[in-house]
Amino acid sequence: MPIRPELKYLYPIDWPQVSHWVRFVRARGRCQACGRPHGEMVRHLGDGRWWDEQRQIWRDGKGRKVPSPVLPEDAPVRATKVVLAAAHLDHDPAHCGRRHRNVQALCQRCHLLHDRPEHRRRIRLTLRRRKALGDLFSGPYPFS
Repeated sequence: MPIRPELKYLYPIDWPQVSHWVRFVRARGRCQACGRPHGEMVRHLGDGRWWDEQRQIWRDGKGRKVPSPVLPEDAPVRATKVVLAAAHLDHDPAHCGRRHRNVQALCQRCHLLHDRPEHRRRIRLTLRRRKALGDLFSGPYPFS
């Protein structure tokens, strides 16, 4: 996931190396939450269940084996390319910690699920900011 330019200074200088190490050395190219493999096209049902081609089994959103679903003829089985991202567990990009315990390799789905509370918090702040007339110290907000 690309880093926004205004947040780039928050990340450590060796972030590309840390991200690569977490995703491909420690996690061995698989999501640490559900086990989806990086770079593969994965068939899934949209509710978290996905087909593990390597082991020929269905898995749930946490990577556990589940029974084969009974699907109707017109069931929507989708395919998605998995891309791993290095996610900060505490949402603080400056805090990588020793041995990078605060950073985990997550696929797009798991990363969005992990960040959902933080995204909602930021949305609330943005909406409050839009409703406000101005800042106590900076004065009125410019209308644009």
